[in-house]
Amino acid sequence: MLNVGMSAKADPARAGQPGASTSLDAYLPDHGNGGYQVTHYDLDLVYRVGPGRLEGRARITAVATQALSRFSLDFSGLRSTKVTINGKPVRHAQRGRKLHITPNRSLPDGGRFTIEVRYMGSPAPIPSHWGEIGWDYLDDGVIVASQPIGAPSWFPCNDHPSSKATYRIAVSVASPYLVVATGVLESKQSAASTTTWEFRLSQPTPTYLVSVQIGRYAEYSFATVPMMHAAVPARLAVPFEHDFGRQPRMLVEFERMFGPYPFEQYGVVVVDAELDAPIEAQSLSIFGSNHVDGVRGSERLVAHELAHQWFGNSLTVAEWRHIWLNEGFANYAEWLWSEVSGGAAADVHAMRAWRQLSELPQDLRIGDPGTRHLFDDRVYLRGAVTLHALRLRLGDDAFFALLRVWTSAHRHGNVTTADFTALAQRHTPWPLTELFANWLNSPILPAFPRRTPGADR
Repeated sequence: MLNVGMSAKADPARAGQPGASTSLDAYLPDHGNGGYQVTHYDLDLVYRVGPGRLEGRARITAVATQALSRFSLDFSGLRSTKVTINGKPVRHAQRGRKLHITPNRSLPDGGRFTIEVRYMGSPAPIPSHWGEIGWDYLDDGVIVASQPIGAPSWFPCNDHPSSKATYRIAVSVASPYLVVATGVLESKQSAASTTTWEFRLSQPTPTYLVSVQIGRYAEYSFATVPMMHAAVPARLAVPFEHDFGRQPRMLVEFERMFGPYPFEQYGVVVVDAELDAPIEAQSLSIFGSNHVDGVRGSERLVAHELAHQWFGNSLTVAEWRHIWLNEGFANYAEWLWSEVSGGAAADVHAMRAWRQLSELPQDLRIGDPGTRHLFDDRVYLRGAVTLHALRLRLGDDAFFALLRVWTSAHRHGNVTTADFTALAQRHTPWPLTELFANWLNSPILPAFPRRTPGADR
């Protein structure tokens, strides 16, 4: 388990305040904070690319869920210079990766309040089981990858997927640089040698899906509704246009299968660096230069990241142990896109994945994989094969009806495995308890799934 900040037992800010400083997520108990719910983040950032210096002002609107004499925010590596609540300076202290705040008087249960934090420093990614995560540096710009613990590297926040809020993000940088952030670009204003980019994110969003990308990019757009846009190194513009050229059709097919696209627009950034894997963000996906080869060699990843806008972003896990609901669905979307775009059928992909899984250790329950295995390949592959097994049990009509109800009923909310299995059961007369128990809760790989006799195509 990550040694992030202070444990619940050791944290003095929790004295007499059960849950007021640390979340109760068993996977990342030192990320997230109890006692309040954030409703809105208003961020003003000034960043100097050369020295890598950030000055920030975060205005956070929240509602207390219990009386609060103390509370905390997740915050790492940067120095807070002033903290106020409702405009009044308050005591604060940074210990580990927490910013502990003591109001001048106790905040009442149900009361709305505004925290303002001014801060500065050189942001750096946070070390973790999965590598360094957060605000990081390109040769000439910035890349932000916040999943699952990187958001506190660049703004104070309540860093847990169940804490979803709206955002305004303004970023001021030297004018030669282009800024892309999660949300819709509201304004762009230049003064002297600096340009300020202001973005609005109106849909509830968890901190790990908020991102800022800074670089010398060329802009590109697709003629689609909703709008699709991109920021790409100029040298990659031609192969990008080919590799991502079927993305508009992909959007149409996914809307048919999953329901309406859940955001106002969709953006792609290709950074001028190689990445092991693309980065997921709300209404935005970030790819490496190695994902653009001119022959659509990474098109499955284009499908995967677009599918996350439904599964992971609009529908966000309530706790990290439900991660298969994000990655299994996005992985299955790769196979669905293959099926409708002239590639191999989902059944072929599922068989390949099953064979691959059969050669891997049989010691992981994807319904509760554990912290270290959140992003294990088996969570992705077995999650996708689980969905294929469900599709074969229900038949296509009921399966895709289920997906559309799933995305509609929980639009912009938080979800659990129990939510999904209960909804699935309402879409078939056949019992699903054994199917889900075998695929999600047993480490032993079940036999390859077969279509239920009588299920429709």
